[in-house]
Amino acid sequence: MTKIFAITNQKGGVGKTTTTVNLAASLAALNQRVLLVDLDPQGNATMGSGIEKRDLEVTVYHVLLGNKTVTDARKNSQAGKFDVLPANRDLAGAEIELVDFSQRETRLRDALLPVLPEYDYVLIDCPPALNLLTLNGLCAARSVLIPMQCEYYALEGLSDLINTIRKVRASLNPVLEIEGILRTMYDSRSTLAQQVSAELTEHFGSKVYGTVIPRNVRLAEAPSYGVPVLYHDKASRGAKAYLALADELLNVARKPAVAA
Repeated sequence: MTKIFAITNQKGGVGKTTTTVNLAASLAALNQRVLLVDLDPQGNATMGSGIEKRDLEVTVYHVLLGNKTVTDARKNSQAGKFDVLPANRDLAGAEIELVDFSQRETRLRDALLPVLPEYDYVLIDCPPALNLLTLNGLCAARSVLIPMQCEYYALEGLSDLINTIRKVRASLNPVLEIEGILRTMYDSRSTLAQQVSAELTEHFGSKVYGTVIPRNVRLAEAPSYGVPVLYHDKASRGAKAYLALADELLNVARKPAVAA
């Protein structure tokens, strides 16, 4: 069965898009068939996958409105060796246009159904807000991967996000589960980061991935070249960390996900 992850956090700047792009590339490097869905109007995951968003005539926006299919809109990321359902600024208008649609929260889920047999993993990059686009991501997904920094306010935000996931599961998507919590931008020299990391592990146990994504210059540089870090500097700590995460995911995926 295809593993469908919504990669989300209501707090911005936590490495959500970085995680989506680099995890997609790492899973593809481990011989997995991957589709990345960019649900953020900024289109950063699209650009980070080496696809020029300004040149796109068909995007996830058209798919959500029902004008095009996923097959019509998807592009192959030659830079990352996975497929992308891309986004650009057109997507910003989707929320207003979808208001009058029936089943507006499940438009993405329904659109993805025909292509799921073609993929082992679908990774959905959600915007950093609880809006209709994020709800579409959460309704299409079977699991949620939560990137978060190890800082004080992140813990409060995580609690809010888990409550949101519970509400979505109760009313819109009964199979939605938490796949895991990923510690990103981690600085092992920081006492606060160590304390928050320990608290996360204490409270959430097996939900916290063993892999930790460090602060890394190469991770920050890679998007400007339009490639995942694996193909920017394979020897970098960031590339090795995301490969380790992909390997961990492949093992975790064989076990039942943890409910919120």
